[in-house]
Amino acid sequence: MKIEKTKVDVWKEAKRIITILIGSLIIAMNIKTFVRAGGLFPGGFTGLTILIQNIGAQYFNITIPFSIVNIILNAVPAIVAFKTIGKKFTIYSCMGIICTSIFTDMIPEEPIVYDVLLICIFGGIINGFAINICLRAGASTGGTDFIAIFASEKLHLDAWNYILCGNAIMLMIAGLLFGWNQALYSIIFQFASTQVVQTLHKHYRKHTFFIITNYPEEVYDVILHCTNHGATIFQGTGCYDNETRSMVYSVVSSDEVKRVKEAVRLVDPTAFVNVIKTDQLDGRFYQRPNE
Repeated sequence: MKIEKTKVDVWKEAKRIITILIGSLIIAMNIKTFVRAGGLFPGGFTGLTILIQNIGAQYFNITIPFSIVNIILNAVPAIVAFKTIGKKFTIYSCMGIICTSIFTDMIPEEPIVYDVLLICIFGGIINGFAINICLRAGASTGGTDFIAIFASEKLHLDAWNYILCGNAIMLMIAGLLFGWNQALYSIIFQFASTQVVQTLHKHYRKHTFFIITNYPEEVYDVILHCTNHGATIFQGTGCYDNETRSMVYSVVSSDEVKRVKEAVRLVDPTAFVNVIKTDQLDGRFYQRPNE
């Protein structure tokens, strides 16, 4: 059994590494096809790195490697993330940052389209999709992703739109230096990327369960087993048949909703389950650690 478990763990880690490599490669290809073709600044530390490269090329006539600048910029956030978010998570994120940096320097520039609006929209969608691939693998693309994840865990905020506002400041600097057309198009790129991440990445969203059941203790047990979240049991009267009923109240992460519903159905096929989106949450809430 121990050997089988070791094989499963090795395979799990191998899949995680392969997924991160794929996400890093997509980000690098997106930079060398869409981003470079449109002269965009994609936001975050990637955009800041490109901004520094352009400043070096245009104002000082020097070529600055993408990998060196990107790794240096991510060093401090990585150290903070290592101490606050998770050691394993940060190590895998650093692997993704380094791979993205190396791939970006290695891959030649090959524009696919030249229409800037198409580049903004589809380049942003691809960028958001690649970021989500890394997040699902238990890593990030570094920089502002570290900040967004830290805010989501410590403050229970959906921080991606706040990151978009922070990126807008960097893009204003780019606009002053290199022209407003590319800066404004870059905002469209970043907006598309942010919306894709928000749509696909559900780990930090919350949903509330209201479950009317005849087996409240059993329902609570499956919620605890599936998610490590607690629950509160209320007693009430069903108005239709005037019988005493129990309601189990619990808040879980959005990516746990399907698993909880399936587990509840196994315990009580006749349970009435109401799931609603939770916009704000204050108080103790178990957050699955980043590993």
